[in-house]
Amino acid sequence: MEEFRNIGIIGRLNSNKVIETIKRLSRYLIEEGYHVILDDRIAEVMPGHGLQVSKTNLLGEISDLVIVVGGDGSLLGAARALAKYNTPVLGINRGRLGFLTDITPDDSMLDEVQAVLDGEYISEIRFLLDAEIKRDGNPIATATALNDVVLHPGKSTRMIAFDLWIEGQYVYRQRSDGLIVSTPTGSTAYSLSGGGPIMHPKLDALVLVPMFPHTLSSRPIVVDGKSEIKIVIDPDQGLYPTISCDGQTHIPCAPGDSVTIRKKSHKLKLIHPKGHNFYEICRTKLGWSSHYGD
Repeated sequence: MEEFRNIGIIGRLNSNKVIETIKRLSRYLIEEGYHVILDDRIAEVMPGHGLQVSKTNLLGEISDLVIVVGGDGSLLGAARALAKYNTPVLGINRGRLGFLTDITPDDSMLDEVQAVLDGEYISEIRFLLDAEIKRDGNPIATATALNDVVLHPGKSTRMIAFDLWIEGQYVYRQRSDGLIVSTPTGSTAYSLSGGGPIMHPKLDALVLVPMFPHTLSSRPIVVDGKSEIKIVIDPDQGLYPTISCDGQTHIPCAPGDSVTIRKKSHKLKLIHPKGHNFYEICRTKLGWSSHYGD
């Protein structure tokens, strides 16, 4: 087990409850002899904290463990910044669902965090995606996603026409509201809302989910996680769609642009308290019925 002495903390902005949780957490960690480093954005709204401050993209370099206080969206942003450092990430849920941030900020929070610091945890490796947009064969933008890369119309209400290739093999031309390319991590997010399957996080797979396709035969496709996905936007349509990564990074595209999506070389090391159970999370968060053991 790894030794965690330098603890980075990232928090969701514009939330008094997040600030309260971070203050409580940082006081405890300092009392227990840990070195605490705050993300610079959350540090700005915590005057007088007296702690070391770091930019998010450097926090992974100087921390043995990063704790994210917020919702899944906060953890998604942290994951994209920290994956290259292979720094373990632990989530405390101050959001809504909390598929990724699974410690609750109740009376047991500090005990659960201490158990993790004592080596009582489960470690998971989650892969991310890189998306590269090219125009006239030249790269114009790149972005990273932990959940999904989504082609959508942006502010328009018109359908997009595009061609799809998987591993260099032509799949189809489609007219739809777009396409969701999701990792297993993202399969319980936007992809699920679009009718995609739930995939276990350990799967090395991608799911491609059409959004309101203009044909009844278009269905989600699950492919190998190492597959290269290429989308080419119809050059003859006058629509300028958008590529969004995790719903947080948005890149405007033009007719004729190509989008290449492939697995990122860096991975996220996600930490869970012992006893973490993916199916229990699904039962709790998705409202599945329960009988066994009741």
